Amino acid sequence: MINKAEYRPFNEPWHAQIFAITVHLNEQGHFNWNDWSKVFGAALSSKGSEKLIINDDDYYLIWLKTLEKFLGDAGKIQPNEIIQYFQDWRAAFLNTPHGQPVNLANLSAD
Repeated sequence: MINKAEYRPFNEPWHAQIFAITVHLNEQGHFNWNDWSKVFGAALSSKGSEKLIINDDDYYLIWLKTLEKFLGDAGKIQPNEIIQYFQDWRAAFLNTPHGQPVNLANLSAD
C-alpha cells in the first residue's frame, strides 16, 4: 500500500513541468490528446524502449523527445527553434547571478 504522506506523482520538478506543458499545449488546441497518446505509446513500446526505461527520468526523457518530434511533425515547432531556445536558456542561466531567477527576456543580444 502506498503511504499517502510519501506519495509523489512526479519524482522531479521537470517531470511535472513537461507533463504540464503537454497538457497546456493540448488545452490550447495545438494537438488532439488521442493523437499524442498514440504517438507516445508507440515511442514507449518501440523496440528497445523498454530497456531504456530504468527510472522516471528515462520515461520523461522519452516523453520530451517524443513531444519535440510530435510538435515538429505537426509543424508547431522546428528543430532549429528548439536548439536556439536551449542555447538562449543556457546563456541566460550562465549569466544570471546566483540566487536570482533565470529570465530569458533579460538576455542581451550579442
